[in-house]
Amino acid sequence: MYIDFFIIFIVRTIRETQMMRKILILTLKTIGFILGAVFLYIILAISIPLIPVPAEKTGDPKIIEAYILTNGVHTDLVVPVHTKFINWSVKLPYSNTKSKEENLKWISFGWGDKGFYLDTPTWADLKFSTAFKAAFWLSESAMHCTYYTEMKENEDCKKIMLTEKQYQDLIKFIDDKFDKDSAGNYQFIKTNAVYGNNDAFYDAKGRYNFTYTCNTWANDGLKVAGQKAALWTPTDFGIFWHYQ
Repeated sequence: MYIDFFIIFIVRTIRETQMMRKILILTLKTIGFILGAVFLYIILAISIPLIPVPAEKTGDPKIIEAYILTNGVHTDLVVPVHTKFINWSVKLPYSNTKSKEENLKWISFGWGDKGFYLDTPTWADLKFSTAFKAAFWLSESAMHCTYYTEMKENEDCKKIMLTEKQYQDLIKFIDDKFDKDSAGNYQFIKTNAVYGNNDAFYDAKGRYNFTYTCNTWANDGLKVAGQKAALWTPTDFGIFWHYQ
């Protein structure tokens, strides 16, 4: 009888060991796959942005001044507030900013993850849930719009010149990303999570993810406007590399 119990114990132990081994192997394979995917993403995120998309060849005069602006992480597209093609202050009222200051000359557009914009004022406030949702298409997006008095060229701010046609294409690109009501009005987000006195947030279309980031959107805007750009980039480096 004791021998039977001993044999059963040995058999059960062997089976449990085999099961644990299978679980361990599966766990290691899963970890290896995740690490491999992350490594591949990093390699692609570094290498593909180095592939240039040349500026559009055009004989039309480039008379509209615009800028690309980065804070070290996030790229904005900066355009004049008022031209004969559009007055952005009509669609994006100065009254939606803290200062309500009018007659500012420039406005920047930055598309991105709504959770990052509104719930993460600093990197110290970043939560795993926010990052996870942003990376995997699980969060909504927003457009961050900031008014400026002037723009100054430096390492983080580069001037680009557009033809009238290129600027009209860029206007459409930016406008298409805004979420609108039935009357075509932009959807203002009432929040205290603004970055300064002259900015505001609006609901936007699309889902932020690790393959289509705020910088990917800005890079696509440059392509639409016939400017130099990266083939693809998730970072601001991939854009500004081509404007050194």
